[in-house]
Amino acid sequence: MSRAGQPAESSDLIDIDELINAYYDKKPDATVPAQRVAFGTSGHRGSSLSTSFNEDHILATTQAIVEYRASQGITGPLFLGRDTHGLSRPAERTAIEVLVANGVDVRVDARDSWVPTPALSHAILTHNRGLSEDDPSRADGIVVTPSHNPPRDGGFKYNPPHGGPADTDATGWVAGRANELIAGGLADVKRIRYADIDVDTLGEYDFREHYVADLASIIDLPAIAKSGVRIGADPLGGASVEYWALIAERYGLDLTVVNPEVDPTWKFMTLDWDEKIRMDPSSPSAMAALVARRDEFDVLTGNDADADRHGIVTPDAGLMNPNHFLAVAIDYLYRHRAGWPADAAIGKTLVSSMIIDRVASSLGRTLIEVPVGFKWFVPGLIDGSVAFGGEESAGASFLRKDGTVWTTDKDGILLCLLAAEILAVTGKTPSQRYAELESEFGGAAYARVDAPASAAQKAALSKLSGDAVTATELAGDPITAKLSHAPGNGAAIGGLKVQTESAWFAARPSGTEDVYKLYAESLRGPEHLAQVQAEARAVVTAALEG
Repeated sequence: MSRAGQPAESSDLIDIDELINAYYDKKPDATVPAQRVAFGTSGHRGSSLSTSFNEDHILATTQAIVEYRASQGITGPLFLGRDTHGLSRPAERTAIEVLVANGVDVRVDARDSWVPTPALSHAILTHNRGLSEDDPSRADGIVVTPSHNPPRDGGFKYNPPHGGPADTDATGWVAGRANELIAGGLADVKRIRYADIDVDTLGEYDFREHYVADLASIIDLPAIAKSGVRIGADPLGGASVEYWALIAERYGLDLTVVNPEVDPTWKFMTLDWDEKIRMDPSSPSAMAALVARRDEFDVLTGNDADADRHGIVTPDAGLMNPNHFLAVAIDYLYRHRAGWPADAAIGKTLVSSMIIDRVASSLGRTLIEVPVGFKWFVPGLIDGSVAFGGEESAGASFLRKDGTVWTTDKDGILLCLLAAEILAVTGKTPSQRYAELESEFGGAAYARVDAPASAAQKAALSKLSGDAVTATELAGDPITAKLSHAPGNGAAIGGLKVQTESAWFAARPSGTEDVYKLYAESLRGPEHLAQVQAEARAVVTAALEG
């Protein structure tokens, strides 16, 4: 019997001492693929226990970032933050050793506390406001986080001066150089031992104060306070815990931090779908304890460890599907932000819900569909041509009330506050508003499943052209598009998307497992979705064989 959604037991918890000892003791072999530095959509991730996230990785990666920023003419401060994972503090200290040795003006948290990813993006953009793209005094940053990953993992992400996730050109260069440094025995890494650094000489920045003080420029906080909406915020043991407390105090909100506990073992979590501890606010299993309290508040919210993702729980619907909340957020914002550019588009990833397409059409707004990865929204958010960018994995950000950029990385705190604003202004929970959207546009059934695939099949799938699909129908409807590149920006999607007027599926290879991810949606309900999924597998198999 599955233990998904059940409280974690002592046998589920990691040994923090073992984890940290392995960080320092285990040395990666650069000739072993699993032990090399590799950047995914959100930085390098791994575990010290499997020799994929260790001191040598961080020494080399930080040195590579120092060299990369120098090659780009960046001499301004580097903002550095960490989340609450057990490996984050050791990795932060390792990074400081290299940054200080290289003479970088590193800015750490003034309270020596945790820094959510959106607060770091906000800090970079605040510093760079008004500076030209070639101004050497521009700032960039590093956030030490594996996001919602299990407690055994560590993560290390670089955000260049645009404030968002680094693009593949930058991460490819950094990863390549880092692996060269590891292979060379770290001989070219500059380092000063942390014990020899006078930490009082490090630059400081109060990430929390600057972020929280600026929230009034993007959220209607007086409306939330006046309405008396009762908010329950669960940081899920992550970096947002002290931010929520200050937000409640600063703006007079009826907001309760329902679980203020921080513990790197995450012993208070309920187990995710695979019986692992994972701080995913979009997972019904991981959010089970919060969902159980749905009747105690008007709206409940959750964030992952670095607060770049959101989860919305309402009394009438429980945990909302991330796609559903994105549709509601877009519908609300484009009707209630008079200061936004009249021609600002809506951005979504191509595996997000068709309901968003329908909402965009009803608003008379252009929809820009991009590959998976928040980095694709960065240029549009900066110049205001995209007012909202969201992805199916519960990550989004949007513009300030005056139409200027807020963050160029996902902001889970922001989206949680938006849920409260929607209820305060409209008198309807986000889930009640979504029910209205479904009655207007059709009931959406959405799912993501994994299907077996060999390394050769995954490689072939990542390079497939839409022309490889010979089918003309999908689940009884004519196929209207066969895509291998995103229509919004022409970038390769690393897979395939096939759509009809009422359904679609997308197939993308996993970067870590011998499977491909199959996303599918139907506006005709669960039975039609099942038919779409079955035929999608056949279409993908035929395309690979062809």
